[in-house]
Amino acid sequence: MSDQSAARVTDRPDRSRFEITVDGVLAGFAEYRRSPGRVVITHTEVDDAHQGQGWAGRLTAGALDAVRAEGALVTPLCEYTAAYIGKHPQYQDLVDDGDRLVPPRSS
Repeated sequence: MSDQSAARVTDRPDRSRFEITVDGVLAGFAEYRRSPGRVVITHTEVDDAHQGQGWAGRLTAGALDAVRAEGALVTPLCEYTAAYIGKHPQYQDLVDDGDRLVPPRSS
């Protein structure tokens, strides 16, 4: 993985997504829909050249940290985001109990 300081997660409301750039290059994004007090994360994608280097996790953590900072909740429709929250208990309080129990969608 490149130097972590070279990565930046940014909310791009004009594109309805969080983006991660690595060394100034777009490496991935997490698409979302917003409603009052809630961010529904629908899809996460990392460019092929950046896969397997931990950037999806860094992107997801950055997005969840941003949602927490604004005082909103998350609905993780994206399977990656749901699995990430399941593995990282520090983010589980961002998800309603009912949303935590929804099984992952099949592909």
